[in-house]
Amino acid sequence: MREGIHPPNSYAKIACACGTVIETRSTRGSYKIDICSNCHPFYTGKQKLVDTEGRVQRFNRKYGKTAS
Repeated sequence: MREGIHPPNSYAKIACACGTVIETRSTRGSYKIDICSNCHPFYTGKQKLVDTEGRVQRFNRKYGKTAS
């Protein structure tokens, strides 16, 4: 790296709302986040499907032709 053109890169702690603290290096410094990989539903497997009705059935109900 060339001297004098890069911002200072120091150690930082990223704190999640769930209590997880991740130690890394950053030019921004330490900060807090709302959700991380430890509490995100996609990564934890606790994701539930809200769409119980299929897309085709929902489309047909909304835009489908009525029986004549």
